[in-house]
Amino acid sequence: MTKTRLNLLIDFELTPEQRLVRDTAREFADAEIAPRARESDRSGRFDTDMVMKLAEMGFLGALLPEEYGGRGIDYRTFGLIVEEIGRADSSVRTVVSVNTSLLGSALARWGTGEQKRAYIPGICSGDALGCFALTEPDTGSDAANLRTRAERTEGGWLITGQKQWISLGNVAKFALVFAQTDPAEGHRGLAAYLVATDSEGFSSSEIRGKLGLHASDTATLALDGVEVGEDALLGDVGDGFKIAMSALDAGRFSVAAGCVGICQGCVDASVSYAGQRRQFGSPIAAFQLVQAMIADMVVDTHAARGLVWKAAWLKDSGRPNTLETSVAKLYSSEAAIRTANAAIQVHGGSGYVDDHPVERYLRDARVTTLYEGTSQIQKLIIGRAVTGVNAMLP
Repeated sequence: MTKTRLNLLIDFELTPEQRLVRDTAREFADAEIAPRARESDRSGRFDTDMVMKLAEMGFLGALLPEEYGGRGIDYRTFGLIVEEIGRADSSVRTVVSVNTSLLGSALARWGTGEQKRAYIPGICSGDALGCFALTEPDTGSDAANLRTRAERTEGGWLITGQKQWISLGNVAKFALVFAQTDPAEGHRGLAAYLVATDSEGFSSSEIRGKLGLHASDTATLALDGVEVGEDALLGDVGDGFKIAMSALDAGRFSVAAGCVGICQGCVDASVSYAGQRRQFGSPIAAFQLVQAMIADMVVDTHAARGLVWKAAWLKDSGRPNTLETSVAKLYSSEAAIRTANAAIQVHGGSGYVDDHPVERYLRDARVTTLYEGTSQIQKLIIGRAVTGVNAMLP
């Protein structure tokens, strides 16, 4: 039995509008984000002022419907924005990824009109950031087996459980909480709830000691009998798994685009440094082995950008794209680590300290192979897609 292959005619030429958005994002990243990145990283400070600047630029609502305060742009244009922000600072990129890709996409697709009106404008304005509360202390990739429980009450639901590694969990005004309503049902019992973080029984605590993303807030959440109404339910009972997977598809795209930014930042920093640093009477850019390292970085950057662009094209075309998004996320995140490691090598001892951004690039890139689906999970998704067979699990 033969399969018909889709002929992909992707136009890599930017439209005038896309070029304008990219250039605007690049100028903003260079003028506003990059100059603050090192100090924010050193202090571990979540930059609330930067959140409002992102909102003023329209970046927090970039993908979201205009009727709720968003800009309604396409994924290709959104990818350009995220790449430029990621090139400057992955901690800032995380704010955009969580609120625009994970939360925003889920609300836009699954929310009622009332829920969209209640939550999306606050995301776009930066006044009410949210967080995506899926991962638990004992449950990461195995999302079908959450321990957080949601029990029906006379007026709604009672939610009890713990979440971990939640980006923006300490600063969010609301959380999209995934919980199991009936353990016997497995993934068919999962549900998603919009929960105000000031609800009685809801608490958060900061996770410290991270390798990277020092200026990005990361939290452990505790829900001790948190009561929510029936209107807190996003979608229907049993939709939780589908909501999580569709949101992660969007989130993985954003992570991949941000990793392209890391790659490009490493190339830019290495070319600049290699042209200035002199050894044996010549700039080290004249040395063939240095050129070889930079060439490898350029190849990784171009390849990653092309994969991200392909995934974006499919999303904008309304075509299935889970495979291509996983390919982009896998390659781009691993490429970001390779390019950052090579950039440190080009910089020598100077790359080992934060006088240059490359050591931060490496630390920030490392987590991208872990969250929103590890590299190993991406390989399982890709392998299952192309073989049509689920991988055997222990």
